[in-house]
Amino acid sequence: MKQPHMPSMLRHTRVSVHDLLATVGPFVLLALLLLVIAYWLLNPTPPRHMVLATGAERGAYAEFGARYAKLLAAEGIKVELRTTQGAVENLSLLRDPHSGVDAAFVQGGVESPEQAVEGADEGLTSLGSLFYEPVWLFYREDSARRLLNQPTLSSLAQLKGWRVQGGTDGSGARLLLRQLLEANELDVDAMTLLKEPTTPAVMSFLDGSSDAIVFVSAPESLMVQMLLRTPGVRLFDFAQSEAYARRFSFLSAVVLPRGIVDLAKDQPPHNVHMIAPTAMLLARDSTHPALLQLLVQAASKVHGDAGWFYRKGDFPNTRNTTIPISPEAERFYKSGLPWLQRYLPFWLANLVERMAVVLISMIAVLIPLSRVVPPLYEFRIRSRVFRWYGQLRALEEAIGRRPAEELRAELDAIDGRVGRIHIPLSHADELYELRGHIEMVRSRLPPIDGDAAESDTGRGDPALAPPIG
Repeated sequence: MKQPHMPSMLRHTRVSVHDLLATVGPFVLLALLLLVIAYWLLNPTPPRHMVLATGAERGAYAEFGARYAKLLAAEGIKVELRTTQGAVENLSLLRDPHSGVDAAFVQGGVESPEQAVEGADEGLTSLGSLFYEPVWLFYREDSARRLLNQPTLSSLAQLKGWRVQGGTDGSGARLLLRQLLEANELDVDAMTLLKEPTTPAVMSFLDGSSDAIVFVSAPESLMVQMLLRTPGVRLFDFAQSEAYARRFSFLSAVVLPRGIVDLAKDQPPHNVHMIAPTAMLLARDSTHPALLQLLVQAASKVHGDAGWFYRKGDFPNTRNTTIPISPEAERFYKSGLPWLQRYLPFWLANLVERMAVVLISMIAVLIPLSRVVPPLYEFRIRSRVFRWYGQLRALEEAIGRRPAEELRAELDAIDGRVGRIHIPLSHADELYELRGHIEMVRSRLPPIDGDAAESDTGRGDPALAPPIG
């Protein structure tokens, strides 16, 4: 058997593909349109830039912020670290929708009673408590001898007449120190409360221009580390730490273990009782959920190990925060790293996870709609053949009422057009059936002079042929 000519086979294949695409195309376009709308509404891809408010330079917040920035940079997110005066300013920036700050480190208890405005923290969400921020009260031993006639400071009430570096106006340390002094019935005016920035304050303290300095910071602060090892500088022991923790709900009683600073030199030489608010990571609830997820994951890596005041796994957590916990953070603390992120890159896992519900919904809607595709395809192909039957029927009914020559010309024209129809080979039988019906109508036409004999022998009696339809 002779093989079909290759161009003819390609033409039929092209026709089949063209018809299939023309039928399925609207269905595919509808699916793509729904997907684009869903993508636009859900906005699953996070922005590539965010602003994190930290604190003073060389402070613990600044150190932690640098670690966060490095971890998020690995996921393609650039973190802009904004230096501030401390927790009070950080909270103020978060409350200001025009500040550009997306997240910030905030010290527990920084909101003073006069700042407690109803609804002030609406629009904020917590990503959890990160670590204890002990109150570090360092004082000069020579100042204690000069002012108290003894080498140690045993009570905050004894600070009367001292020159104390109490942090800047935007810091949480200054606010907390005022609350502690008030609890000890010591008027701030009874002492000289200085407010220099961190580095000048430390220099002033070391050269003897001030007698004491207060930090509220994690022990990772470079200034804290330095002062703990400086001769002639002592760390205040909060012997009443449990009482402070009962008086102030945002404070916890913690202990600086003996030898934790330097085991070889046994520094400190004894346990030191301390009080500590808890540092939190807060964000605006308008921050992209994917960024919140990355921040929580970074917090787990940065603060999840053991520290001077807690064991491994104690932080981060959802305790000691008055701000509602973000759903992203709550899910992470309950279930850990999202399942998809264990096997896929973050950007892909995030995209699939946030689009999954929409994709499932789209599939549930599109599957029933897809059932109309095969009938539409059939209708499109068969309509090329069946639409000629109307003209063929009208021409047959006109036999005997119109001139035969005119009808024969019209029939020849129909036959010529039908001969140029291209349909898939699977429907070729319908095309050949149409052409057979054309010949049947042609046989019904009255013969032209000289064709009578041919009509009688070749086409049979037209009166015996069945009508179309």
